[in-house]
Amino acid sequence: MSQKPERLNSQVAFSGKLITVRVDDVRLPTGKETVREVVEHTGSAVILPVTEQGEILFVRQYRYPIGQELIELPAGLVDEGETPLETARRELTEETGHVSDEWREIAVCYPSAGYADEVVTIFLAANCRPVEWEADPDEGLSIERWSHAQVMDAVMSDPFPFQNAATSIAVLWYATRWQAERGSGDAE
Repeated sequence: MSQKPERLNSQVAFSGKLITVRVDDVRLPTGKETVREVVEHTGSAVILPVTEQGEILFVRQYRYPIGQELIELPAGLVDEGETPLETARRELTEETGHVSDEWREIAVCYPSAGYADEVVTIFLAANCRPVEWEADPDEGLSIERWSHAQVMDAVMSDPFPFQNAATSIAVLWYATRWQAERGSGDAE
């Protein structure tokens, strides 16, 4: 087991709406002193929504920091006082106009653990059904419904079409778990 560095000093270099950047002076287990920059983030929730018809709901949206459009699963930031599951329920409705009564946590990941403390919790939302809803025009996203066959084709394609890390984890979980459960007779 590796030893953990000792924090000697810490100061906030930037505090914004989405993140805070902290600069820490640390002493490594070797005795060497160095600086670590840490992005503090409230965390997020990602939803793998499977409709009553067996389709996966994706969103297509332009991501300003990388300058391109991505196909992703619905997701959102965990608001203060909210659990990741509460965030997932809210975001599913806000981004897709669907709800689910069947939730399952399928993964937790740290997308950039080398410099950020963001925790992403990924949920399966089964048997999603539409509700009355009005899309937020500021979101700038469109909804795509993919069949199981389309998802499996995408998983096998080269290059892999999902560039968002949490979406990739969820889609690969779906592809392998669906196959395993189907093979054992546990899935429809």
